[in-house]
Amino acid sequence: MPESFSISVITRPVLPALALCLGLALVSPVAPASAGVLRDKIMEKRQERIEQRAGQVQEKNEMSDPETTDLAPLGLPAGTKVLRDLAYGNDKRQTMDIYLPANATSQKAMPVIFMVHGGAWRTGSKTARGVVENKAAHWLPRGYIFISINYRMLPDIKPLEQADDVAHALATAQTRAAEWGGSRNRFILMGHSAGAHLVSLLASSPAIAAKAGASAWLATIALDSAAYDITKIMEQKHYRFYDEAFGTDPAYWQATSPSLQLKQLTSPFMAVCSSIRPDKPCAQAEVFVNKAKSLGMQAVLLPQSLSHAEINKNLGLDNAYTAAVDNFLKQFDLVLHAGHD
Repeated sequence: MPESFSISVITRPVLPALALCLGLALVSPVAPASAGVLRDKIMEKRQERIEQRAGQVQEKNEMSDPETTDLAPLGLPAGTKVLRDLAYGNDKRQTMDIYLPANATSQKAMPVIFMVHGGAWRTGSKTARGVVENKAAHWLPRGYIFISINYRMLPDIKPLEQADDVAHALATAQTRAAEWGGSRNRFILMGHSAGAHLVSLLASSPAIAAKAGASAWLATIALDSAAYDITKIMEQKHYRFYDEAFGTDPAYWQATSPSLQLKQLTSPFMAVCSSIRPDKPCAQAEVFVNKAKSLGMQAVLLPQSLSHAEINKNLGLDNAYTAAVDNFLKQFDLVLHAGHD
């Protein structure tokens, strides 16, 4: 029976010859093709790692809960009155904060910006600085009421039920608007991230709001949602938090997709989107806007070279972005400031 071969028995004179053979093998005609395949695989793996890291950063951005504060007194215009934690349901999370301008007691039928925070449908806060501070500082002196709401979160409540929460909060705020010097007919719905998805869903499915007792609103402004077509997201490579939010049922994906639910003319819509996010939210936003236009809606796409978080917190600062949103709202000036219902 022959002895097993071991490299340890190779004598020193044999090693140079072996090295020569290996060298010839490496420069043989097969080598360039093999090297190319290997190089492609290395590049593919490198790109996968880059995309994975970008995805982790985006997930963190989507689900982050920024510093929360009551914003008093430095973060709000002088004389601002804040009504905190007004309930619109029985759950402790079903509350909203009302920010009133200094002259609210002498006003009637003021317009209302109704804000829905983000956080991947499972975190976030109505008092987050990025949600409230710059927006309130900008619009309160211009005669707007600013409302920021909380709603129930994953894993207890899924997005369709969250849309119901937003609808009930809207109905409650509209019913009580006259108490605060506002008008139930002069609401602007605004949301960021997951909140942008929820207000977009209400905009595309007005029956959700109507069922809760809400009346029509003037316009919707969605701040950097990438979730207009949930079906398309779930059928492709996607961030993990979408699985928790939307599950595995294609019927649920369709029911929660603003682009798929939009079937009739509704109020004007503005889609703000980050042009630098790795998951390219402007692509889905553009499809939604184009479909809205095909139905005769007024719809505006506003790409911004800003991060996901910056699109939220920079709105209200003295910049071209805020000016573009104000320009969108100008069309409602005669209605917003007419002073009567």
